[in-house]
Amino acid sequence: MCGIAGYIDTNAIAAADPSALRGMLDAIFHRGPDDSGELIDGPLAMGMRRLSIIDLQDGQQPIYDESGRFGIVFNGEIYNYRELRSDLIARGHTLKTHSDTEVIVHLYEEVGAACVDQLRGMFGFAVWDHHKRELFIARDRMGIKPLYYTHRNGKLIFGSEIKALLQHPEVDASLDHRALSEYLSLKFVPAPRTMFEGILSLPPAHTLTVLEGQIEIEQYWDMSFAPQTPPRSEEQATEELLEILRDSVQLRLRSDVPFGAFLSGGVDSSTIVALMSEAMSEPVKTFSVGFDHRSEDGKSLDELPYAQQIADKFQCDHHTLLITADDFINHAEKVLFHLDQPIADQATVATHMVAKLARQHVKMVLTGEGGDELFAGYARYEGEQFSPWFRPLQNPLRHAVNGFARRLPGMRRAKIALNALTIGDEATRFANWFPLMSDDAKFGLLSSAMEDVSAGAAGAFATHLDKTDARKPLHRMLYVDSKLWLPDYLLLRGDKLTMANSLEARVPLLDHKLVEFAASLPTNMKLRGRERKYLLKRAASRLIPESIINRPKQGFPIPIEKWLRKEARPLMRDLLSADTIGRRGLFNQTVIDGMMNQHESGMKDHSTELWGLMSFEMWMQRFIESQSSATSGTSTLARAAVN
Repeated sequence: MCGIAGYIDTNAIAAADPSALRGMLDAIFHRGPDDSGELIDGPLAMGMRRLSIIDLQDGQQPIYDESGRFGIVFNGEIYNYRELRSDLIARGHTLKTHSDTEVIVHLYEEVGAACVDQLRGMFGFAVWDHHKRELFIARDRMGIKPLYYTHRNGKLIFGSEIKALLQHPEVDASLDHRALSEYLSLKFVPAPRTMFEGILSLPPAHTLTVLEGQIEIEQYWDMSFAPQTPPRSEEQATEELLEILRDSVQLRLRSDVPFGAFLSGGVDSSTIVALMSEAMSEPVKTFSVGFDHRSEDGKSLDELPYAQQIADKFQCDHHTLLITADDFINHAEKVLFHLDQPIADQATVATHMVAKLARQHVKMVLTGEGGDELFAGYARYEGEQFSPWFRPLQNPLRHAVNGFARRLPGMRRAKIALNALTIGDEATRFANWFPLMSDDAKFGLLSSAMEDVSAGAAGAFATHLDKTDARKPLHRMLYVDSKLWLPDYLLLRGDKLTMANSLEARVPLLDHKLVEFAASLPTNMKLRGRERKYLLKRAASRLIPESIINRPKQGFPIPIEKWLRKEARPLMRDLLSADTIGRRGLFNQTVIDGMMNQHESGMKDHSTELWGLMSFEMWMQRFIESQSSATSGTSTLARAAVN
């Protein structure tokens, strides 16, 4: 597990400057405090920071093939590397290490770009062909590991984090106004855009090749929803799912360092802990966070009791942490720095703190992301079933229904769902299921200077919907979530905030074999009536208690609504003040003041929107207004993150 960075003069004219590369690598010190390496060859400079997980003694990068023609820098883990290594040796290759990195470079030597088809894991890597002067870059199928690039003044500059790119002298930081508009719609910026003008995210399952001045980007894999023939019975599907889950978890236990698991007490993380417990001869180290906040009758409002139930059942070495309002306030800016760009998600601080807790005990964890997007775990999947009932409504009636609902107190989620259901266009409807802001609300917030980019985010959804072979509405919704919400929101949050603490996170539910299996299932094995994640729960029932399987889904129940009215109110008022917002010319200050006043009075809960705006403002101050401190101070802050 590492971070990579580099650049190449695409015209092969200027020799690479090693000092520029070192500045880029210093920016991602936190991703790999154990070691570093560089490959400098004519117009190319690339390198890595290493967090040693496998082959601690001999896995230093860059790694070369036997002849020295091909060199690689790699971020990630290849879980089937032992099997691939044996096959390569049988075919005559000579491997000097037992690392997964060396396996990739020998595969590339043999089959070129097709090497990615044989890799089972998470990765972002770059291979340099010294003879052809060709640079090949690849990102894993689901986008578990991030990879960014920009093309400036004839130089292709890339890295695992945007802050590394900002260290290169050709790269400046400026706001992408269309990305801001999409962020206000979705809570995140969908790839390939980022919040930085001209800095792009290489999409999952894509490769980028630089050869003779040309840059080519290609997709090498996609999920298919074509049903299996003949169809599986429910019992067959359950058995197959359990077999794939066990295999996926066991592969991810390959490690030369101590490891554990994040445990929320939900179905996904509890199932992973159960399977880890089966495979291990010692107690699983588990980590959970809750909140220093209880109901009026003293009951816990977080998931810690459920996590403790699983920890007790499997006799885990369990560790917990309570997050306070002060923690939230004190860590907010640091979390935003590590994310590189804002995500309107209060759970970012919780993710950072559980990673910090885990790093005190282990160097790698397994996490439960992906189950909801594969097996239909969110309320929006259930709600989308009712959209055909609303399609006959004419536009005036739709507006009337929404207008009436907006005047009712409370019921924020119900209002958002109703708004989505009354939208006829598929892409626009999908974009409005639990957004940061509805299209109408965003239009009111944005100033006249933003009118040219004030449209909704339906375009990003339409682009993906045009590509999928899914025909069922549920499958089409799952597909776009796997392409947008999952990599650009959940996985980005998970990678950046675990690596901020020099902690590797592995995601068993997103093994591509499991993804392909889930996609091939019929819709009624994912959503049956009102029961979500139907088949996954059937499989999990053989491993974990029914009380966990049948409990309501909570996520991270952060009391931010309360905190923004009390402890975090000064931070909110400072970040969203007229002096701050007014000088940008992006937003209507009257709308923001109204939201803050309504929230503080208890009239409405605007905590999600306000936190989204606060996150954006922190990003503007950290990366745009103070680019010198956001770059030159990167190494200091990155090093502090692991101390």
